[in-house]
Amino acid sequence: MWNSWCTSKVRLVGKTVIITGANTGIGKETARDLYRRGARVILACRDVQRANDALEDIKNNPPSRADKEQFQGKPGELVIYQLDLSKLKSVKECAEKLLTWESAIHLLINNAGIMMCPQEKTEDGFDLQLQTNYIGHFLLTLLLLPKIQASAPGCRIVNVSSRVQSYGVIHEDLNLEKTYTPLKAYSQSKLANVLFTRELARRLKEANINGINVYSLHPGIIHTELGRHFHKTVFPGASVVFHWLRWLRPFVKNPEEGAQTTLYCAVDEKTADETGFYYTECRVAISQWKKKDEQIAKELWDKTCQLLHLEPDENLAVFLKTVSRQIE
Repeated sequence: MWNSWCTSKVRLVGKTVIITGANTGIGKETARDLYRRGARVILACRDVQRANDALEDIKNNPPSRADKEQFQGKPGELVIYQLDLSKLKSVKECAEKLLTWESAIHLLINNAGIMMCPQEKTEDGFDLQLQTNYIGHFLLTLLLLPKIQASAPGCRIVNVSSRVQSYGVIHEDLNLEKTYTPLKAYSQSKLANVLFTRELARRLKEANINGINVYSLHPGIIHTELGRHFHKTVFPGASVVFHWLRWLRPFVKNPEEGAQTTLYCAVDEKTADETGFYYTECRVAISQWKKKDEQIAKELWDKTCQLLHLEPDENLAVFLKTVSRQIE
């Protein structure tokens, strides 16, 4: 009664899915489900060894509800691509390989993330949480968008956010150089995921690009590895407390339960005509955003482009050609 489940019986034979951070947590459970639906599932992960371990686990262990109709039939394929979202070079290299080696991309699930870690700059000069949770996915999505467009209709982009986005603010200094706190950086990065979803949906619509829907979501409170930094950034021993919270049922979900809203956005028939919305518990959540926030979403898009040395252009087709030069 506390956790909604994706009930779609859709099979994904012939479909190619990319999931970032698919070696653990809800990313791995999302991959397990979609693999059993017959999809070619690409695990885009930073640690290849852990991705290989996850691949074997996914192959050998079906979802808990394996008797469901959507899992009847031959499973799909599992493939690993190396992707470190905290390094723009890795994002570009991964995108180039995907564009070269994959004939189609039907579903991109931007799932990877880190949570409330100590302040740290990436080699590209960005806040680690901002780049891993948002900027890396922003660039990856734009680089893959032409291939996704060529694979349409029926394509979807799913951005995993968090309810914490409700408390987020897009700061003038996105890197929070002098005002950093772990929660402030995390909530800003998750709000950025929601605003990116809204703005990408708007730009696709205005460019008359059909057949690509975009979603953001809150997966719930889940017991995963995301709390591994809490002993440094919350209080000593907080990581242990977070680990034991897995017994606080039914309010804390396991990873399979936590993957359900991601799956709902990715495959459910009811979402096929929806785009740009934010979801929780397999339904559209009440939006807190007002008209003025459409301007905030546009400003964030432009500011992110500037950070990536991209010339923002309202003409999406022209802009994507500019983005593609990043890997030429």
